[in-house]
Formats: sequence, C-alpha cells, structure tokens
Amino acid sequence: MGIEKLRLQCQRVLPTSTTLFLLAFLFAVYSSENAMAQDSNRMFRIAKIKVNPVQLEKYKLALREQMNAAIQNEPGVLSYYAVADKKDPSSITIFEIYADTAAYNAHIVTPHFRKYKETVKDMVKSLELVDVSLVAAAKKPDM
Repeated sequence: MGIEKLRLQCQRVLPTSTTLFLLAFLFAVYSSENAMAQDSNRMFRIAKIKVNPVQLEKYKLALREQMNAAIQNEPGVLSYYAVADKKDPSSITIFEIYADTAAYNAHIVTPHFRKYKETVKDMVKSLELVDVSLVAAAKKPDM
C-alpha cells in the first residue's frame, strides 16, 4: 500500500494530527520485514487524552513519572511516545508498544500505573484508547 493511500485511510478514522503522528511514528520505529515478523505478537495502542488545561503541567509530570517507571521496570513495555497538539497543548496523544497483550495486562496492575491513574483522575477530561495494527515501518539504522 502506498503512503498516500495509507494516509487517506487513516484520515477517515483519525484526526489529522493523530494520523500524521501515527504515520511518522510507524515509519520511524522498525526497519525491515524481518523486524515486522518479530513484531507479530506486539500490542500497539494509541491513547487520546484531553487534559484540563489548568492542570496540564501536573499531568505531564505524572505521565513522565509513570512512563519512566514502566520502561525501567517492565520488560514488556517496549516504548512510549507522548505528543501534544501544537494548537491545543491539552490534547495529548500517546503511542504505546507492548511485547504482547499479556505485557499490557501486567502493566495496568502495577503500582506505578495505579498511582498514575489515581493522580490524574481529576485532570483528565476524556480518554479514548485505540488498538491499532502495524501496517509498515522503517527507521534509520542508528536509531
């Protein structure tokens, strides 16, 4: 599938900023068909979060703390990328990669994730979780 066709398909179901983020990320994360075969069990998720603008800095601190703890302590949490919409910084999109669904299920019961959820419960105005499939990927060799 060509990049333009993929972009158009994504735009039908995702906002433009999320589509561009997802495409850029997917093409930057993995490098070859061999890597794609190894990733067949991986779980890819997008979290679209609307944060109370007044509490945005506190939210970002809690998010960073949770993300760092997960990466350091959980082998099945492979990566997180969190970005903010430039036009609306309180709109946060997180792209998450887990080794598999078991790793995700283990992640959501960890003390650091529970602490994050409790800390941000009054900061988050909305949350949408979207499970996605890896369509294509590429990355520079030194990344």
